[in-house]
Amino acid sequence: MSKVLFSGAMIVPVDESRPGFFTGDILVEGGLISKISEFPERITTETEVKVIDAGRLILMPGMVNTHGHAAMVLFRGYADDLPLKEWLEQKIWPVEAKLTSEDIYWGTLLSIVEMLKGGTTTFADMYFYMDQVAQAVGESGIRAVLCRGLIGVGENSATSLQEGEQFYRDWHGRGAGRINVTLGPHAPYTCPPEFLKKVIIAADRLHLPLQIHLSETAGEVEACRQEYGCSPIVLMERLGLFEQKVIAAHCVHLDDEDIQIMARRQVRVAHNPGSNLKLGSGVAPVAKLLAAGVTVGLGTDGAASNNNLDMFEEMRLAALLAKGINRDPTLIPADKALRMATVDGAAALFLEKTGQLKEGFRADMIGISRELPHAVPLHDLPAHLLYSAGAADVRLVMVDGEMILEKGELLYLDEEKIKAEAAARAAKLTGRSET
Repeated sequence: MSKVLFSGAMIVPVDESRPGFFTGDILVEGGLISKISEFPERITTETEVKVIDAGRLILMPGMVNTHGHAAMVLFRGYADDLPLKEWLEQKIWPVEAKLTSEDIYWGTLLSIVEMLKGGTTTFADMYFYMDQVAQAVGESGIRAVLCRGLIGVGENSATSLQEGEQFYRDWHGRGAGRINVTLGPHAPYTCPPEFLKKVIIAADRLHLPLQIHLSETAGEVEACRQEYGCSPIVLMERLGLFEQKVIAAHCVHLDDEDIQIMARRQVRVAHNPGSNLKLGSGVAPVAKLLAAGVTVGLGTDGAASNNNLDMFEEMRLAALLAKGINRDPTLIPADKALRMATVDGAAALFLEKTGQLKEGFRADMIGISRELPHAVPLHDLPAHLLYSAGAADVRLVMVDGEMILEKGELLYLDEEKIKAEAAARAAKLTGRSET
């Protein structure tokens, strides 16, 4: 890995030990941020180094997308304006049954293109044919936390956990350490208690975190209460799931007891405001979760229920929804929203030394143009990034010290080929003509 010096940037470090924003230099060596200076101090180096004039950029940590199903980008716009149960059972599950491993590969690459160009440097994914997902991650240079979605009912239930464990053995730590693997029981309504107990045993044996959907809809919670006499959160507590490290997606319908359990057990939450709104699932009680000390990151969910992978949009929605629902404009201020999209997201995925521009941390960073009309004036950079900036403003992306996007262009992925291949496969899967 070469040395790179970013010179004269506006820096938003998302690091409480430094000012919220300042002008300075950043030196990257061996995949890590080795030094940050604040003007008038400058960084000088005696060895060979690539110098990037970053005077027209805002540098910040890369976004961390804590929940999604990347290849579902192939179904973008296919099943809109439907409630979750109907959306899944009548539209998504039937077309997913047609997916091939090659479909997953190209769909995942398309989602990675979108995420990288929008400033996401890490994403979590739960799906199937995960070898192809990992292959796409390895080729693209992005960082990922991956799991094979485990279903505990039906004809594949006997083998899904075995496949999840084999995926861990094959891929964890690959891609120069950028690929991290967890176990992924889909949800309580697809994973009965006896199956979840087997997953818990496997997670404990392998020392792996778990990704799971919890309390996404009111109907799911009510069905759980009718079958088990308690909420999904209480059920998971009784089964011992929370004795493991858990990344819980959605968590929309929670009561005070649920939140207390999650705080006590240090459950990490992947908040997906856009998807929850579009599917009519509701609005998660993020302010209460944060007040209880729960770590909350942000996610897009799959593009079939969003319909984009824009983390700037998720960050803005999270802040605005909390303010509007609670009628309190002070909730989730700009600096907290930025943390949720970066360092808190990394913590939600149990990733260390990621999500901040800080000496010794992984060099995962993005550069945002400060020359666009909506970037003038720049009174407060965190507020600008939350309320004004967007995915299209991203001009530079670095992951693990490697430049992946420069001047708005991907350096290694063939964007046009990926778009064409994914569009053709999506048309074949859904029976709709390409336009």
